[in-house]
Amino acid sequence: MKYGNYLELQKAEFPASWQAHFLDYTMLKTYLKTRMVDTSVHLSTACPSLTFKWEDSVADTLGSRLERVRTLTPEFIRMLDAQVTKVNTFFERMQSDIQVLCKQALRAEQEPQSVLNEVLRLERFVFLNFTGVAKALKKHDKWAGLFVREPYLVRMSELEFVASTELQQIKAELVARLGCDEVVGSSRDTTRAPTPSDKHRADIEHATQTAMVSLRGPHGTDIIGGVLTCLSKHKCQIVDFSLSRLHHDVTFGVLVHLHERSVDLFSDLAQTAQRWDGTLSFDVQDAQLKATKLATSAQYALSEAPYAQRIKYVATVLNERGLSPEFLSEWLAWLLAKKISVEQMRRLDRRTSLMCVEFRLSVPHDLGLDKVRAELIAISSAHQTDVALQPDNVFRRQKRLVVFDMDSTLIQQEVIDEIARTTGIEEQVAAITERAMQGEMDFGESLAARVALLAGTPVSVLEGVKQRLVFTEGAHYLCRALKSAGFKLAVISGGFLPLAKHVKTELGLDYAFANQLAVSADGSVLVGETVGPVVDAARKAELLEVIAQAEGIAIDQVVAVGDGANDLLMLAKASLGIAFNAKPRVQEQARARINQKSLANILYLMGYSESEASELQLLG
Repeated sequence: MKYGNYLELQKAEFPASWQAHFLDYTMLKTYLKTRMVDTSVHLSTACPSLTFKWEDSVADTLGSRLERVRTLTPEFIRMLDAQVTKVNTFFERMQSDIQVLCKQALRAEQEPQSVLNEVLRLERFVFLNFTGVAKALKKHDKWAGLFVREPYLVRMSELEFVASTELQQIKAELVARLGCDEVVGSSRDTTRAPTPSDKHRADIEHATQTAMVSLRGPHGTDIIGGVLTCLSKHKCQIVDFSLSRLHHDVTFGVLVHLHERSVDLFSDLAQTAQRWDGTLSFDVQDAQLKATKLATSAQYALSEAPYAQRIKYVATVLNERGLSPEFLSEWLAWLLAKKISVEQMRRLDRRTSLMCVEFRLSVPHDLGLDKVRAELIAISSAHQTDVALQPDNVFRRQKRLVVFDMDSTLIQQEVIDEIARTTGIEEQVAAITERAMQGEMDFGESLAARVALLAGTPVSVLEGVKQRLVFTEGAHYLCRALKSAGFKLAVISGGFLPLAKHVKTELGLDYAFANQLAVSADGSVLVGETVGPVVDAARKAELLEVIAQAEGIAIDQVVAVGDGANDLLMLAKASLGIAFNAKPRVQEQARARINQKSLANILYLMGYSESEASELQLLG
């Protein structure tokens, strides 16, 4: 609702005798909209279509606008002065009348509650008019390109209707008379039965406004302390706050409930801004003008986009070679097209160039992210940049178990290919392996075919393979960090158990599951078969669940990492399934993808910054 309409609705609740004494907000707004057109001297924001060529005369354009502003701004200020004087004169008269009524109430000649109601009504009158002045000045500054709101409101704070010193004294006396003299907003016993004084106190507490205060400047802690000192002095209730920093520059925003005696808060904030070379933003508005009333359970935090029917997601964007402006531009354009709002951005890396950013997103509830998966993959592929979307819930940073595939995930090779290399059948085995990874063959069938080719291979070959294994970049770093953070780690492989156990030992994992190769009676050679259940896709997902149950860990706290079709069920079972440098089919179906060299990048998807990961290395 526009403030002008809101003000008219509120005015209707006041006695008819009060109507003519309100600020004529409509008249002021109409003057600005009709007279101060194309007058802004802030040329960069005057009009999106206002552009200049070299042969154009900026001097003439600016001179013309300055001439108009020189005439129109003083005229507007004189009109505003007349309106403010009208409001202040009426306030002084009403305050005087209420003072008489208060004396009568203290002598028991008047009902104290009725007099207190008059005080609250007059305070309401003050807030509505003060807000109207602030908003009219804000519009003026936009249209004129000047910044007169702050000095004008500081000047106005000298008026009695803003300071309201006598009215506050009257109010204090009435409150004491009614027996509700506890500090407004203080805690009290909510278990006892309500008393009449509770009703009076409730009337006072509900007579509040909401204000958005923001102070930006180069003195971070001083700015925060200065704002909080002002809020403390005026006994404001802090509803929410937000802080952002860009090197030395800090912006501190606070959402507060102002009790009616706090109108002159602006003057103190303005002085604080001047003291610390800050830029002050102060917007007073009634709670009913907000997207939702802050007193309800459906409130919005300052860090949230104020839209209903939204779901919170976190998007992690990652590129080891650096996030390009081209990618970020296309990514933000995609978000805009989907009506997805960015609520927070957090840099996770600490490299010389920007590599990883975490976005907190507000997503329309009817936008099925599964439907747009192909679009995200296309954007990612075009820029070789990964985008991982996850629901922003309590479990996102409360994972406790990570399960890895082994071949081409924790290690760079396929172990069966390494074994085959020693017997001269590498090409036949590799061809079957590739068909299986692409999902063209049933895993059990392909495993049996490959293992059969190994018949007669000396068992001692396995020891040589262990020595040739090359761990994927970042594998040790990742596992060390996760173990330091208290995670349980497992490798579940469609490869072979002796090698999986070796990987488990090297990386400090807790569990290792893989296929067991059958050997001859004397234990010297492989017979070309496996023993026990085949660790195929279904078995991998089953083992993931078994480990989680054994450790008392919810599936919502499980991460799975793999690269092949054999990993799809495991990736789907976990709450966060990551396709690591995976085959196309796997990338299309997995919830998250990483197409970077280092496994350590998984920590970013789990919400850890590079600094936090480094601290975990020290603990390990």
